[in-house]
Amino acid sequence: MRIFLKSKIHNATVTEANLKYVGSITIDESLMIKADIKEYEKVLVVDNTNGNRLETYVIKGKKNSGHICMNGAAAHLIKKGHEIIIMTYQITNKPVKPTIVIVDKNNKFVKFTKEELAKLNTQGC
Repeated sequence: MRIFLKSKIHNATVTEANLKYVGSITIDESLMIKADIKEYEKVLVVDNTNGNRLETYVIKGKKNSGHICMNGAAAHLIKKGHEIIIMTYQITNKPVKPTIVIVDKNNKFVKFTKEELAKLNTQGC
């Protein structure tokens, strides 16, 4: 068995950072559905603004709100206005192409395509 990327929300913008919350990341429910992310699922969050990375779990946010909130200790590492990538993984022997959800600066859905990964991979090193 190996661990493979299952899905990601690409270049989302953090709309709030709440130090007083117990922990986790709150994600707009509509984006969770598109990226096949379940409430309480473990995610890896990568901050494109400062390079920080952290693992946490997901809390469902208001549908179609565009809300992405870093909660608890994670709010020390990732702040409001930062650009992030949210990724989920699966353990399997048979990988599938991951689902990539592209959002705009307001965290509104732009594209939903597995083929987007090929385009993104050609832009790297």
